[in-house]
Amino acid sequence: MDKFDRRITEILRSNARASVSEIARAVSLSRTAVTARIQKLEKEKIILGYHADVAVEEKTEQIKAYMALKFDMSRATQYCEIYADLIYKIDGVKWCHAISGETDMMLYVEVDTMTQLNTIRDELQQIPELRHLMTHTVLTEFFNTFEHA
Repeated sequence: MDKFDRRITEILRSNARASVSEIARAVSLSRTAVTARIQKLEKEKIILGYHADVAVEEKTEQIKAYMALKFDMSRATQYCEIYADLIYKIDGVKWCHAISGETDMMLYVEVDTMTQLNTIRDELQQIPELRHLMTHTVLTEFFNTFEHA
Protein backbone atom coordinates (compact mmCIF):
# COMPACT_ATOMS: atom_id res chain seq x y z
CA MET A 1 0.00 0.00 0.00
CA ASP A 2 1.31 3.39 -0.93
CA LYS A 3 0.33 6.80 0.42
CA PHE A 4 -2.70 7.01 -1.92
CA ASP A 5 -4.05 3.62 -0.80
CA ARG A 6 -3.56 4.56 2.86
CA ARG A 7 -5.41 7.86 2.32
CA ILE A 8 -8.25 6.12 0.43
CA THR A 9 -8.74 3.55 3.21
CA GLU A 10 -8.56 6.32 5.81
CA ILE A 11 -11.33 8.24 4.02
CA LEU A 12 -13.49 5.11 3.65
CA ARG A 13 -12.97 4.23 7.32
CA SER A 14 -14.29 7.62 8.36
CA ASN A 15 -17.08 7.64 5.75
CA ALA A 16 -17.95 4.38 4.00
CA ARG A 17 -20.42 6.30 1.81
CA ALA A 18 -17.82 8.70 0.41
CA SER A 19 -18.22 8.91 -3.34
CA VAL A 20 -15.38 8.11 -5.73
CA SER A 21 -15.46 11.78 -6.80
CA GLU A 22 -15.01 12.97 -3.20
CA ILE A 23 -12.14 10.55 -2.64
CA ALA A 24 -10.52 11.51 -5.96
CA ARG A 25 -10.58 15.19 -4.98
CA ALA A 26 -9.17 14.43 -1.52
CA VAL A 27 -6.25 12.33 -2.80
CA SER A 28 -5.63 14.31 -6.03
CA LEU A 29 -6.19 11.36 -8.37
CA SER A 30 -8.67 10.78 -11.18
CA ARG A 31 -11.95 8.94 -10.48
CA THR A 32 -10.76 6.13 -12.73
CA ALA A 33 -7.53 5.76 -10.73
CA VAL A 34 -9.41 5.78 -7.41
CA THR A 35 -11.93 3.23 -8.66
CA ALA A 36 -9.09 0.94 -9.78
CA ARG A 37 -7.30 1.30 -6.45
CA ILE A 38 -10.48 0.56 -4.46
CA GLN A 39 -11.12 -2.55 -6.57
CA LYS A 40 -7.51 -3.67 -6.04
CA LEU A 41 -7.81 -3.09 -2.27
CA GLU A 42 -11.04 -5.12 -2.20
CA LYS A 43 -9.50 -7.93 -4.26
CA GLU A 44 -6.45 -8.04 -1.95
CA LYS A 45 -8.79 -8.19 1.06
CA ILE A 46 -7.48 -4.95 2.49
CA ILE A 47 -10.98 -3.53 2.24
CA LEU A 48 -13.20 -6.24 3.69
CA GLY A 49 -16.50 -4.44 3.45
CA TYR A 50 -18.48 -1.31 4.16
CA HIS A 51 -20.77 -0.62 7.07
CA ALA A 52 -22.91 1.95 8.77
CA ASP A 53 -22.69 2.85 12.44
CA VAL A 54 -26.24 2.84 13.75
CA ALA A 55 -27.49 4.19 17.06
CA VAL A 56 -29.21 1.22 18.66
CA GLU A 57 -31.68 1.54 21.46
CA GLU A 58 -30.14 0.37 24.69
CA LYS A 59 -31.46 -3.11 25.40
CA THR A 60 -32.70 -3.47 28.90
CA GLU A 61 -31.64 -6.52 30.80
CA GLN A 62 -34.25 -9.25 30.82
CA ILE A 63 -35.98 -10.32 33.99
CA LYS A 64 -35.04 -13.91 34.75
CA ALA A 65 -36.81 -16.08 37.27
CA TYR A 66 -37.27 -19.64 38.41
CA MET A 67 -40.76 -20.81 39.26
CA ALA A 68 -41.32 -23.75 41.57
CA LEU A 69 -44.66 -25.52 41.13
CA LYS A 70 -46.20 -27.97 43.55
CA PHE A 71 -49.25 -29.99 42.54
CA ASP A 72 -51.88 -31.96 44.44
CA MET A 73 -49.87 -34.73 46.13
CA SER A 74 -51.96 -37.69 44.97
CA ARG A 75 -51.05 -37.45 41.27
CA ALA A 76 -48.21 -34.91 41.04
CA THR A 77 -46.17 -36.90 38.49
CA GLN A 78 -49.16 -37.21 36.17
CA TYR A 79 -49.89 -33.50 36.45
CA CYS A 80 -46.33 -32.66 35.37
CA GLU A 81 -46.83 -34.68 32.19
CA ILE A 82 -50.31 -33.29 31.58
CA TYR A 83 -49.37 -29.63 32.03
CA ALA A 84 -45.92 -29.64 30.36
CA ASP A 85 -47.55 -29.10 26.93
CA LEU A 86 -49.65 -26.22 28.26
CA ILE A 87 -46.63 -24.61 29.93
CA TYR A 88 -44.56 -25.03 26.75
CA LYS A 89 -46.96 -22.66 24.96
CA ILE A 90 -46.52 -19.85 27.50
CA ASP A 91 -44.33 -17.14 26.00
CA GLY A 92 -41.25 -16.49 28.13
CA VAL A 93 -40.91 -19.98 29.65
CA LYS A 94 -37.52 -21.22 28.47
CA TRP A 95 -37.40 -24.61 30.17
CA CYS A 96 -39.57 -26.85 32.30
CA HIS A 97 -38.34 -29.79 34.39
CA ALA A 98 -40.12 -32.32 36.60
CA ILE A 99 -37.87 -32.66 39.65
CA SER A 100 -37.66 -34.65 42.86
CA GLY A 101 -38.19 -33.28 46.33
CA GLU A 102 -40.88 -30.98 47.69
CA THR A 103 -41.20 -29.15 44.36
CA ASP A 104 -42.77 -31.10 41.49
CA MET A 105 -41.86 -28.88 38.55
CA MET A 106 -39.28 -26.14 38.02
CA LEU A 107 -39.56 -23.52 35.27
CA TYR A 108 -37.04 -21.00 34.03
CA VAL A 109 -38.49 -17.77 32.63
CA GLU A 110 -37.02 -14.79 30.75
CA VAL A 111 -39.22 -11.74 30.11
CA ASP A 112 -38.80 -8.03 29.43
CA THR A 113 -41.11 -6.66 32.13
CA MET A 114 -42.52 -7.51 35.54
CA THR A 115 -45.97 -7.30 33.97
CA GLN A 116 -45.05 -10.19 31.69
CA LEU A 117 -43.72 -12.17 34.66
CA ASN A 118 -46.98 -11.58 36.53
CA THR A 119 -48.97 -12.62 33.44
CA ILE A 120 -47.11 -15.95 33.42
CA ARG A 121 -47.86 -16.39 37.13
CA ASP A 122 -51.54 -15.65 36.48
CA GLU A 123 -51.65 -18.24 33.67
CA LEU A 124 -50.00 -20.87 35.84
CA GLN A 125 -52.33 -20.19 38.75
CA GLN A 126 -55.24 -21.21 36.51
CA ILE A 127 -54.06 -24.84 36.69
CA PRO A 128 -56.68 -26.47 38.95
CA GLU A 129 -54.33 -29.02 40.55
CA LEU A 130 -51.62 -26.45 41.32
CA ARG A 131 -51.27 -26.14 45.09
CA HIS A 132 -48.30 -23.82 45.39
CA LEU A 133 -46.34 -21.50 43.09
CA MET A 134 -43.20 -19.75 44.23
CA THR A 135 -41.21 -17.32 42.07
CA HIS A 136 -37.48 -16.83 42.60
CA THR A 137 -36.26 -13.77 40.69
CA VAL A 138 -32.62 -13.87 39.57
CA LEU A 139 -30.69 -10.99 41.12
CA THR A 140 -27.23 -11.67 39.67
CA GLU A 141 -26.10 -14.15 37.05
CA PHE A 142 -22.48 -15.10 37.64
CA PHE A 143 -22.20 -17.43 34.65
CA ASN A 144 -24.35 -19.36 32.22
CA THR A 145 -22.71 -22.20 30.31
CA PHE A 146 -25.80 -22.64 28.10
CA GLU A 147 -25.22 -19.25 26.46
CA HIS A 148 -21.56 -20.03 25.74
CA ALA A 149 -22.11 -23.37 24.02
